[in-house]
Amino acid sequence: MIFWQHILSKLQENQQVYLLTVIENSGSSPGRQGFKMLVSEDGFIYGSIGGGVMEFTLVEEVRNLIKNEEYPTFIKKQIHKGKIKDGSGMICSGEQTVAFHSLDKNHISAIENIINSLENSERGTLSLSPNSFYFSHKLLVNKFHHEIKTLDNWFYEEQIGYKETIYIIGGGHVGLAVSKLFNSLGFYVVVLDDRSQLNTFEENTFAHRKELISFDEVENYIIEGANSYVAIMTNKYTDDKLVLSKIIRNDYKFIGVLGSKAKLKTMWEVMRKEGFSDKELNTVYAPIGLSIHSQTPEEIAVSIAAQIIQIKNGIN
Repeated sequence: MIFWQHILSKLQENQQVYLLTVIENSGSSPGRQGFKMLVSEDGFIYGSIGGGVMEFTLVEEVRNLIKNEEYPTFIKKQIHKGKIKDGSGMICSGEQTVAFHSLDKNHISAIENIINSLENSERGTLSLSPNSFYFSHKLLVNKFHHEIKTLDNWFYEEQIGYKETIYIIGGGHVGLAVSKLFNSLGFYVVVLDDRSQLNTFEENTFAHRKELISFDEVENYIIEGANSYVAIMTNKYTDDKLVLSKIIRNDYKFIGVLGSKAKLKTMWEVMRKEGFSDKELNTVYAPIGLSIHSQTPEEIAVSIAAQIIQIKNGIN
C-alpha cells in the first residue's frame, strides 16, 4: 500500500510520475512479474524492477523523458546476457519486459481506488495497455494475465490485494512474530484465540483481523480453499488437538502444527484412536516450519514462512 500512497502523494502535488511494471519475465531475470517502481518529476524513486545497471539505465531514460516533457506509454524488453541487442548490461541470463506508464493528476481517482481497496482488504484488478491504466473490482483466476503480440499491441492484468490468507490459531509470542512476518510478505493475516486479556493478542497490530472465539467452533472462522493457510500454535496440547480435529478434513492449502516431535507423536496416537487415518494425518505439516533449529519466536516465524512460501510457489 505504501507504494501506491507515494504515487498518490506525488500526483496530488501535481507532479508527473512514471510507473514502471515488469509485465513478463523468464529465466533468471532479477525482475519478476509484478515488480514495480515509480520515478517522479522531483527525482523521487520507490520500488524496484530488478536492480543493477539495468534498473539504473531505465530510470535515467525515464528522467530524460520527464525532463523533456515527453510522456509516452511503451514497453521495453531487457535481455540479461551482456552486450547484445536489447541487452540490459547484466549477465544473470533471463529476460524481462517492462511497461512504462506516465501518470498525472487525471489518474488520482484510479490510485485512490487501489488504496481504498487495499485498506478494506478487498481485491481488484489493475489493467495496463498501450492506451489505458485503470483499476476495477473484477477478479482474476490467477494473479497475472498478460499477452504481448507486438510493441503496440499488448495488455497486462494483475490482481491487486490480498490473495493468500494465513490463519494463525494462537495469539501468543510466536503468533505475534508470525503475524509480523506474514504481514510483510503480503498475506492477509487472521489471528484466532480463546484467551481474553492476552497482551500479545491485544498488542498485535500486524494482524488484519483478530477474533476471540471458542476453539469448538474454529472451523467456522476459517475459509476453505487453495489460498488458505492454517498455522496451529495454541498454548495447550489439548487445544492444538481440538483445533486440528475440527479442521483436518477440510480443504486448505496448508495445515501445520507447532510443537515438539514427542508432543506430536502423542497427538497422532490419540487422533488415530479417535478415528483419524494416517492418510489424513500425513497431510499435516508437523512440526511446522523448515528444520533450521529455530529457537526464538522470530526464528520460528522465519522457518514457517520459508515452508509456506515453498508450498505457495509449488516447490514442495
